[in-house]
Amino acid sequence: MKFPTCLFLVFLLSISVARAATPNVVIIFIDDMGYADIGPFGAQGYATPHLDAMARAGTKFTNFHVSQAVCSASRTALLTGCYSNRLGIHGALGPQSKIGIAESEMTLAEMAKQKDYATCAVGKWHLGHHKPFLPTHNGFDEYLGLPYSNDMWPHHPETKRDKTGKGGFPDLPLIEGDEIIDADVTPEDQTQLTTRYTEFAVNFIDRNKDRPFLLYLAHSMCHVPLYVSDKFKGKTERGLFGDVIAEIDWSVGEVMSSLKRNGVLDNTLVIFTSDNGPWLSYGDHAGSAGPLREGKGTAWEGGVRVPCLMQWPGHIRAGATDDRMCMTIDLFPTIAGLIGAKLPEHKIDGLDVWPMISNQPDAKNPHEFYAFYYEQNQLQSVVSGDGQWKLQFPHTYRSMKDQAAGKGGIPGKYKQVKIEQPELYHMSVDVGEGLDVAAKNPEVMIRLQSYADQVRNELGDALTNQKGDGNRAPGMVDVK
Repeated sequence: MKFPTCLFLVFLLSISVARAATPNVVIIFIDDMGYADIGPFGAQGYATPHLDAMARAGTKFTNFHVSQAVCSASRTALLTGCYSNRLGIHGALGPQSKIGIAESEMTLAEMAKQKDYATCAVGKWHLGHHKPFLPTHNGFDEYLGLPYSNDMWPHHPETKRDKTGKGGFPDLPLIEGDEIIDADVTPEDQTQLTTRYTEFAVNFIDRNKDRPFLLYLAHSMCHVPLYVSDKFKGKTERGLFGDVIAEIDWSVGEVMSSLKRNGVLDNTLVIFTSDNGPWLSYGDHAGSAGPLREGKGTAWEGGVRVPCLMQWPGHIRAGATDDRMCMTIDLFPTIAGLIGAKLPEHKIDGLDVWPMISNQPDAKNPHEFYAFYYEQNQLQSVVSGDGQWKLQFPHTYRSMKDQAAGKGGIPGKYKQVKIEQPELYHMSVDVGEGLDVAAKNPEVMIRLQSYADQVRNELGDALTNQKGDGNRAPGMVDVK
């Protein structure tokens, strides 16, 4: 029996509608990029034309945050929708670490596989470097990159001050799939990382243009030590740091051109952001937090508020700026909602913020509050879900204020500063967190303290010696 022409056309239309409802997702995640390090957020000394174009085609989110201002913790939150301390991952995992993301956790890639997405991770991973923790064992079909930070490496310029000549680190491997393809990444290899990552990402897009795909491109730059290819070396007024950002901008342009060339740009959600603020002690090799206080490794805005651009033609406003509070933990459930995937049965911390991202009428952030942990499970700060109020708890943090900045890749020295009493900041009028208004706002203090009590009961707090009942164990391998 012949298939009726009208039914065949309906069938084809249904496929087209279904495909349009399952967007491709590209997340470009930069290492140690500060709030003011790209053109749309006020960068100086170099141009970022491709990111400028992305801001014109999409929305600039000026109140976007990571959950912790450090590598592994930040990446865990993005890829699982959970505060990393819920999963037992704190700080930055090193080459000697025996832990990583647990098999029982669901990654963004595993969630996307429910809908038969092609999945690829490129660049820095840092959720555990042993095989069970690598991307291809956690939902990603393909992987090329470094298992941890590019400074965890005996060739680091600072190791010349180490009598062992190794600086405590083994050779840094470049991994494809789950196999080491270069056991000893050299300085010359590092100059090619941004280009090599970009070429791998573009090739993935080219090969998967006819099916939905998820691309997670996590650049190793602009984490120190800084390296750049010859095509960008010496090209900016800002020196090596500016050259590095110019090459990252080029990479964004290559990805966007690939999406356009393959006819999938209009059906792709592209997110560009950073894992934490600038590593300020490195001075001229570090970025800028602009008007924000402090940088990487702190719960001040300079550490946790990062630049963010999102683009999806017809779904996200073009040329717009959005100053509503948001966090990386929200991307996981938001993307799940967009592609129709199920969330894990275990608890996650993020919430679907698509109505806000897409600027639907009266959309508000659904969170009552967000928490900022640091160190080994220290609850250092909470902020109201609307982003209006931020409460800093007594803790010690590192600061470069009035300190000599580093030069040429050698860092300056932090000083340790202690907050003695809780401090409250009205963020909508004091983004630089310069005026403590705790004494004038007792009702707000009580409300934010109650939020802190909630999260301490759930996740604990080393600063108050409290254990939580919602923490889960990380994955662990038995290695000598």
